[in-house]
Amino acid sequence: MWPRFINAALGIWLMAAPSVLGYVGTGAEINERICGPILITFSIVAIWETTRPLRWVCAATGAWLLVSPWLFGFDTTAIINEMLVGAVALTMGLIKGEISQKFGGGWSDLWPPHRQRAEERAA
Repeated sequence: MWPRFINAALGIWLMAAPSVLGYVGTGAEINERICGPILITFSIVAIWETTRPLRWVCAATGAWLLVSPWLFGFDTTAIINEMLVGAVALTMGLIKGEISQKFGGGWSDLWPPHRQRAEERAA
């Protein structure tokens, strides 16, 4: 659960960073104001075990933050900020966390090979 809270805090930081670090009005500000809410939303939703796979969106956002400064040529302060936040967000997104229950259902349960294996296990 802690990796999701850390990613939510990083999202809040991303939204505040352009004003705090002084690169308002740049492409880095736009990038961080888009990635921050994405990071917050998906990290909060991924707290619950049933929606835990959404942590991959946080990992992808972290990867984007690692790549985007080099694609768009941000200034040094923004590059350092996005690289640090991106590395931590990617790492936290890769941590699966504890899942105490098995959740069934979904489209894969409707496929015949999966259904057959489930019936064999039940018998």
